[in-house]
Amino acid sequence: MLASTLWGMATVMGASESDKLTHVRVAAYNVEFGKNASPEEIGRMFKPYKLDIIGFNEVPGGEWTARVGKVLGMKHVYVGKVSSANHKDKYKSILSRTPLELTAEHELSVERRRSWNPASCVKATTKIDGILVAFYSLHICRSTDSHNTGHAYRLANEVLLNEKTDRVIVLGDFNNNMGDTAMNMLQDSGFRLTWEDLEIDVSKKFTYNALKPEQPNAGVIDHIFYNTGSKAITKSGGIIELKKPLSDHKPVWAEIAFPKA
Repeated sequence: MLASTLWGMATVMGASESDKLTHVRVAAYNVEFGKNASPEEIGRMFKPYKLDIIGFNEVPGGEWTARVGKVLGMKHVYVGKVSSANHKDKYKSILSRTPLELTAEHELSVERRRSWNPASCVKATTKIDGILVAFYSLHICRSTDSHNTGHAYRLANEVLLNEKTDRVIVLGDFNNNMGDTAMNMLQDSGFRLTWEDLEIDVSKKFTYNALKPEQPNAGVIDHIFYNTGSKAITKSGGIIELKKPLSDHKPVWAEIAFPKA
């Protein structure tokens, strides 16, 4: 009887947590226009993570993202039309297990000599386990300015400020390290880095350059944020370390738990 009672309590507690939280598994990956790996290779690499949604940066146009999705059983795709710095095949895309709605692309270009332009982010909303999530995949340049001239400033003050969805995830290649002006700007506007929840010291790690690890690197410049107003928390995640790099960047991933209420 005691064992039966304890099992019943555990079942109720488990159901209670499931009823209250939605776990969203996401990843960001700058694939360097796919020159080092096929979309099928990248799909197979991601398969163990059982992701709900992926944001790609510097991704080829056309069917490239859909080919990754075919390996993963993820059918829903949105590919932007703004190629970073007008280089060939450096688009931003979203790959999702659930249908995408309200897809859009926001150009983030600025009039600044030290910036490459154009920069942009692609956005979509999707319902996962009954809740609506807004998802942004971006590629912006490094900013050393302390004023309102960078891509991150436009992202925070012109795009994210107007987002009405209660739960928001922003990820991609920021070309900035944790603690930089651009990153602080996003955190001050109501977003939290998954590294903080995971208590990962990113000062001792790097996501670029994965192909030349013996050379001085740029540190961790690929990040995942969620909006603090959602009351979410990161349950797991990190930098995906590969024996054979598939790009000059390392992929990053996170499992974010959003309260349903």
